[in-house]
Amino acid sequence: MLPKDKRTLGAADEAIRQGRKDLPWLGVLPAQAAQAVLKTYFQAWRNCWDGRAQAPAFKGRFRSRMTVDIPQGRDLQIVRLNRRWGRMRVPKIGHVRFRWTKGLPVGERADKGNRVTGARLVKEADGWHVVFRVQSEVPEPAPHAGPTVGIDRGIAKPLALSDGTFRDHGPWLTRGEAERLRRLEKTKDRRCRARKPGERNSRRLTRTYGQIAQLRATAKRRVVDWQHKTTTDIAETFSRIGLEDLAITHMVKSVRGTVEAPGRNVRQKAGLNRAISGEAWGRTVTMLEYKTADRGGIVVKVPAPNTSRRCSACGVIVLGSRETQARFVCKNPGCGFEGNADTNAGRNIDHAAGQAVSGRGDLGGTRSAKRQPPTRPHTA
Repeated sequence: MLPKDKRTLGAADEAIRQGRKDLPWLGVLPAQAAQAVLKTYFQAWRNCWDGRAQAPAFKGRFRSRMTVDIPQGRDLQIVRLNRRWGRMRVPKIGHVRFRWTKGLPVGERADKGNRVTGARLVKEADGWHVVFRVQSEVPEPAPHAGPTVGIDRGIAKPLALSDGTFRDHGPWLTRGEAERLRRLEKTKDRRCRARKPGERNSRRLTRTYGQIAQLRATAKRRVVDWQHKTTTDIAETFSRIGLEDLAITHMVKSVRGTVEAPGRNVRQKAGLNRAISGEAWGRTVTMLEYKTADRGGIVVKVPAPNTSRRCSACGVIVLGSRETQARFVCKNPGCGFEGNADTNAGRNIDHAAGQAVSGRGDLGGTRSAKRQPPTRPHTA
């Protein structure tokens, strides 16, 4: 344990300055990038000493993305060359061109309230990317005047809205790309079996890992692109968005069990877990939260139990009403409502979200309703 006089950022900065002199490989890293890493590391220990978190641990080399932080925006010297390309200065490297995909407050557009404050270089499977940190003044959004909606997340129907519409997507990889990925996975397994325990990966195996990572990165970019476009459209259309408060981490747990008590339907559950993880429900919720807040709307999370079992027309739960995965037929003799099961769940979510807001006041942002009364019948 360090003495209290050494638990300061200044003392840590002196230590890293000395380390840059003693360790040549550390001196290769730009000084500001090293200081940014130091601040993050120091804050992690401060959280540990204050009891807010556990002690920081080393990151796995192959489980982490390679990043280099450039904390000072004035050192970037960003210049737009043409419509598609820009140029920036990276310490220790020099001028680097990058693809201009979004407007940046540089040149005459930059001022004290709107400027680039820093950047981060990130190595992905398809090459290096640059992420700019931008400080901008955003006016307070006006209250959204659009309709409300409830959204049910699923596998067959990724997003089912309470207005009867769906947000679907196709496979993230084409048939040829999926076949190539399957063959690369078989090649990887064959070469892994040929490797002796403790032996370093061969160049062929390393190249195979890289090819697999490129295909998976392609699929992820398509997922994120679809999510951005879909969530932007939903946030611009609806003022209040109701979502189920799902414990996704518990939903994707394995049921393999132990040798003494093995689980059942392990392969089927593993396939379901992969499908849930592939839809990235948590990222969809995150996008909806900040995009809706920027447009003056609100996201309300409601309890998930019985949203797919309750009839949205009469508000009664009758066993057997959900005949199939996609069809809901109310067995209440006085109702007889029929419709898509996911749409019915979305309408129940919309009802519960409305009761949560009316009971707590529409304060904007994200609301979580842990206890909700039964939903009222849906009014068409």
